Amino acid sequence: MSRLLSIAGAVVLTAAFLLTGANVAAAAPAFQLPFPCGQVWSGQTRTNHSPANAIDFNRTNDDGDPVVASAGGRVSRVENTGATSYGRWIEIDHGNGWRSRYAHLSSQRVSVGQSVTRGQTIGNVGSTGGSSGPHLHFEQRLNGVAQKIVFNGVQAYYWGTKNYTSQNCSGGGNPYTPEEVCGSGYSVIDSAALGTAGRVYLLYKSGYNCVATIKHVSVGSPSPVSAFLEVQGGTRTTDSGSFSYYAGPVVKSAASKCVKWGGSVGSASYASPFEHCG
Repeated sequence: MSRLLSIAGAVVLTAAFLLTGANVAAAAPAFQLPFPCGQVWSGQTRTNHSPANAIDFNRTNDDGDPVVASAGGRVSRVENTGATSYGRWIEIDHGNGWRSRYAHLSSQRVSVGQSVTRGQTIGNVGSTGGSSGPHLHFEQRLNGVAQKIVFNGVQAYYWGTKNYTSQNCSGGGNPYTPEEVCGSGYSVIDSAALGTAGRVYLLYKSGYNCVATIKHVSVGSPSPVSAFLEVQGGTRTTDSGSFSYYAGPVVKSAASKCVKWGGSVGSASYASPFEHCG
């Protein structure tokens, strides 16, 4: 009788273990492309990649382009291997054994232990480490093992190259990117979340700064949005009103000067100190 109970107990434990494993796998984050909403990137997978399930992303003139969190979580690693391997890279812990990695970055804009939201800028595309040219090496890992990558609920294309359009819109479905608002040649150098209502971005091009606030709520319907930019020693310029998608662009010449920037969506707002002096 005790042997039967023991066997029955083993069966229950085995079933519980299998169920736990299934739950962990089912708990994968809602991963999105690691680039701002609406951008199109070419993703390549190949059997001789290390690890094979990773994706390398490219687009024209992508050196310095912003890299954003594919899902929310906590920054678990910010590393620099110099001229070998990943070079400058970041890992984000999403919970339940899931982590994402972003490698060959030109810059890292987060620190270990920092909480990040999906779509938050964490670094910039580069060619550091064992890289032959600017691109982003991206991985999704479960319990330390690289998995076949999924974006927006759909598995990436294996093996070969495919174009992907980012739906990393923080749930708001806003079709506009800060680069589109500010214009050709501008690159994101900083950003701040406005809760879940939107995000305000600071961009730079050839001595000029630009600020744009992108809505993530009431997208397509007019609601209060603002963006402002102030160059140290000058006056603040603000674009505010009832807008359907974004506020801005607010553009000022700021070569060799500090700037204060920010914006709002509804009651959520952000204002920086004077920074980015250069």
